[in-house]
Amino acid sequence: MTIFLNLGSNLGNRRMNLSRAVRAIEREFGYFELSHTVESEPWGYESPHPYLNLGMMVTSELKPEEVLRRLQAIEREISPEAHRNADGTYADRLIDIDIIAIDEIVVDTPELQLPHPRMEERQFVLEPLAELAPGWRHPRLGKTARELLYDLQK
Repeated sequence: MTIFLNLGSNLGNRRMNLSRAVRAIEREFGYFELSHTVESEPWGYESPHPYLNLGMMVTSELKPEEVLRRLQAIEREISPEAHRNADGTYADRLIDIDIIAIDEIVVDTPELQLPHPRMEERQFVLEPLAELAPGWRHPRLGKTARELLYDLQK
């Protein structure tokens, strides 16, 4: 299965945080491809710290829930701090690793939603995804990554 990830960092040395995450993901999953980096404002909350985001594509035959578990362990290894504040709002973070999609499968559990909810609203997700896999098709929306990016930029 092909797994599409989005890595983000908006605290500390953002490039180094992303590099540490890429190396840890490589140790866990092996071969990978990376997109260019995209700088973006925090999404869904206010912060003076912009994000540096990066798309990553890996392959695995693990079940999606196991992929999630391993990526969460990598996040905790790099930054044990919570990604949300006590009230449930987003918080600044050293590293955030999101599974954007796994092939064109749909998963809808309390722990994991695939494709990532609201990905089509986030340019910092779609730019890297369209670079790595322009023909990947969103299983619910029926549009390719390139089409989703085009629609968002209109």
